Amino acid sequence: MRLIFASLTAIGLTLAAPAAAQSVGMTVVDTAGAPVGTVTAIKGDNLQVKTDKHEALLPKSSFTVSGNTLLFALTQAQLNAKIEESTAASQQAIVAGATVTGAGGTAVGKIEEVADGKVTIALDSGQRIQVPATGLRGNADATVTIGYTADQIQALVAQGAGADTSGQ
Repeated sequence: MRLIFASLTAIGLTLAAPAAAQSVGMTVVDTAGAPVGTVTAIKGDNLQVKTDKHEALLPKSSFTVSGNTLLFALTQAQLNAKIEESTAASQQAIVAGATVTGAGGTAVGKIEEVADGKVTIALDSGQRIQVPATGLRGNADATVTIGYTADQIQALVAQGAGADTSGQ
């Protein structure tokens, strides 16, 4: 599972100097020089970093360039633990009754059921759609975000992709 840490400053991960010249394949090390991971992609203002266990998107401002490596404030074990904590918190928010918002922030419906790795969402339009739980992200405000905008979800439902319209 890939996670996006939109605000690492909230958990104290931002270093003072922003990284200026990151590239895919650069090694990420902690402040003691021990390996943390490797940059696998650059996505906007974020670097995708793969540790020994996880991949996560981290803000470029969380790194400092040092020669051919990037310095990061956490050890590999600390970063893995933060990713696991974030994943667990995210999964706890995916429960029946939670409001689901689209990628654009617009409310699209509420979770009706969570079972067998699938989530049934009762859309505001009155239709239902079932998606894998891995396609959702729980948020700190107890809402859940799906990786589609409200318009994209309606287009998918219109095409019959994942839709369950039997309750109408």
